[in-house]
Amino acid sequence: MSTSEQADVVVVGMGPGGEYVAGTLAGAGLDVVGVEAELVGGECPYWGCVPSKMMIRAGNLLAEAGRIPALAGEAVVTPDWEKVAGRIRDEATDDWNDQVAADRFTAKGGRLVRGRGRLSGPRQVTVGERTFDARRGVVLATGTRPRIPPVPGLDETPYWTNRDAMAAKELPASLIVLGGGAIGVELAQVFARFKCAVTVIEGQDRLLAQEEPEAGELAAEALRADGVTVLTSTRARQVGHDDAAFTVRLEGAGELLRAERLLVATGRHADLAALGVGTVGLDPSAGGVPTDGQMRAGDGLWAVGDITGRGAFTHVSMYQAQIAVRDILGQPGPDADYRALPRVTFTDPEIGAVGLTERQAMEQGLRVRTSVLSVTSSTRGWVHGAGNEGFIKLVEDADRGVLIGATSAGPAGGEVLYGLNVAVHAEVPVDRLRHMIYTYPTFHRTIEAALGALS
Repeated sequence: MSTSEQADVVVVGMGPGGEYVAGTLAGAGLDVVGVEAELVGGECPYWGCVPSKMMIRAGNLLAEAGRIPALAGEAVVTPDWEKVAGRIRDEATDDWNDQVAADRFTAKGGRLVRGRGRLSGPRQVTVGERTFDARRGVVLATGTRPRIPPVPGLDETPYWTNRDAMAAKELPASLIVLGGGAIGVELAQVFARFKCAVTVIEGQDRLLAQEEPEAGELAAEALRADGVTVLTSTRARQVGHDDAAFTVRLEGAGELLRAERLLVATGRHADLAALGVGTVGLDPSAGGVPTDGQMRAGDGLWAVGDITGRGAFTHVSMYQAQIAVRDILGQPGPDADYRALPRVTFTDPEIGAVGLTERQAMEQGLRVRTSVLSVTSSTRGWVHGAGNEGFIKLVEDADRGVLIGATSAGPAGGEVLYGLNVAVHAEVPVDRLRHMIYTYPTFHRTIEAALGALS
């Protein structure tokens, strides 16, 4: 027999966005129930952003050591994955224990309910045998899960997702990666730098297919330089597994690949049907929950994070969470604005991007001007030496004279992106940007040259 309990707000999903909403509202004095089926904090601190960047930092150090002979002397480095795994276990995840995060929420007065929550009607959430009625409303923040392609045989194998890769205590001798998006290329490069033989299989004609073509080309070059086999315009036809290894048969020629492990990194998706959105009039088969500028998805219903379909990024989730909190508390604030949505693929070199790609802008019917300049030939690139690959690409709305997109690739490409992010967000006129003072010698000085090359 179910019981009905009252609360001001029920937050379903305590990832970065949900945890922020629940904790902030509880701290403001509201009666908040936070519902989480796994770990408070979500994907990012335990299986995503944080552990992956620890891996990447370690791999980059190995690569830098390998560049010493060309620039500074001699170095001998022996990779040791145990140090990386230990740091992820002890520093990042507390051995995948969320007690600190849970206590942080309950210390603010929130009520944490363990279990899988689903909507059972307007302003109502059911968790197991318990039902919660929310006086102000419900916030959906359940994130996404890995999308597993329907490759024959795959479901019968012990394949890895990003979670398995993050928790690996030992590295396999060989790895096949299905998918050449950000997760696939980041992990492929890290594993290769720790002496794992890696093959990446991507169905599109290039890696990082959602970004500029130049970004995909740079990523492929970087991976190949680390010994990764990169196969684009290639799909898996059949997957098998025996006691020793995985086999992947490719379409077309039917080539057979074999590796100790298989990582599936073919994107993520929201499971809205399992969330019960049909009970509040939303489409359970949709790719995401539609929201207005204040993150409202209906009367007494808000959604933040990956399930809104605005990108699987922690920074988007946190941005939306702040807007939702203001709206729930009745505080004024601007609508969500995604024109300058930034993203970074943390390969070496880093590939940062903001706003529209050239193709996206043209598909919107905009008249665009573009420029692409290498950072390698800049003064800073020349001084940097080995490991200086990268470029700046700018996309200008020619009719309005403002940047609508940019890519910053190279050493610290994600950091260089910040100035471009401001320019796109604030719609700073290109003519004004051309007359700024750009520090010499820096990587971001290439932006000045790229502005001059817009044509």
